Amino acid sequence: MKRREFITLLGGAAAAWPLAAHAQQPGKLPTIGYLGGTTPLVESRWVATFVQRLRELGWIEGRTVAIEYRWTEGRAERSAEIAAEFVRMKVDVIVTTESANVVVTKQATSAIPIVFAAAGDPVATGLVASLARPGGNVTGLSLAATDLAGKRIELLHEVVPGLRRLAIMGNVGNPLVVLEMGEVQAAARTLGLDVVPSGIWRAEDIAPAFEAFKRRADGLFVVLDPLINSNRLPIASLALGARLPTMHGLRELVEAGGLMSYAANFPDLFRRTAGLVDKILRGSKPGDIPVEQPTKFDLVINLTTAKALGLTIPEPFLLRADAVIE
Repeated sequence: MKRREFITLLGGAAAAWPLAAHAQQPGKLPTIGYLGGTTPLVESRWVATFVQRLRELGWIEGRTVAIEYRWTEGRAERSAEIAAEFVRMKVDVIVTTESANVVVTKQATSAIPIVFAAAGDPVATGLVASLARPGGNVTGLSLAATDLAGKRIELLHEVVPGLRRLAIMGNVGNPLVVLEMGEVQAAARTLGLDVVPSGIWRAEDIAPAFEAFKRRADGLFVVLDPLINSNRLPIASLALGARLPTMHGLRELVEAGGLMSYAANFPDLFRRTAGLVDKILRGSKPGDIPVEQPTKFDLVINLTTAKALGLTIPEPFLLRADAVIE
């Protein structure tokens, strides 16, 4: 089966260059501080989409706008260091992902606009006052992660008919992950599944977590955050070794060897993030820009992993997938 991809390639013309040039201050380019939650390799596809959309809006990197990239590599302590650095640099806007990074950045500054490209429930986690009127210096795009818990479990159950006990793994040092783990547990119990929760705090906790639940579960729900994303390869390897079918909230974890994911299309989120940054660079206040919801969702399945686990994926299910990795 051919894959159907949602990848926006870097490139294209910048027809709006004169408009952007007019918007900047003489002698100084407007500066975007990009706080990446993982590594340049992991986020390259998203950054390419973001930069391409900026070009379409007239913001050409190095000519009409400067972008300073910094990466936490999944280490939470790096977020505060990077946020403080951006404040010292007096960047014009900070772009980041994931609620924990937004919280730390918000603590570092109440003046510099902050745009999150992908965060969980921004109201429940206190990032914004409301979706329609965020207030303060923060806006962005929500992942609607907690709302998808039931749908993801249903999809996993569809390809794993014998699913009775569901393990749930997440970084309990992240408040949004704790919130989502609660939603997953509630959804699983509604579907008649027994739940085996397992919290981790750091990369070193991942292998022991698998040892604890691998004989007690028929499937694994992995709650996404930078710690998980940065360790996607060992997670995929350990899950395969434990013969646990996995559900993820990001296609990159499926590309690394996980079984399946159902999630917002991240390139689309980053493309739309560039639109919000454009508004701010042209004078809009972030608190007046409504938080947007995802409109594109991808179902991705790794057929190679399915075969290794002895799973036969029904043809109708494969036809519904947006990408099939073989």
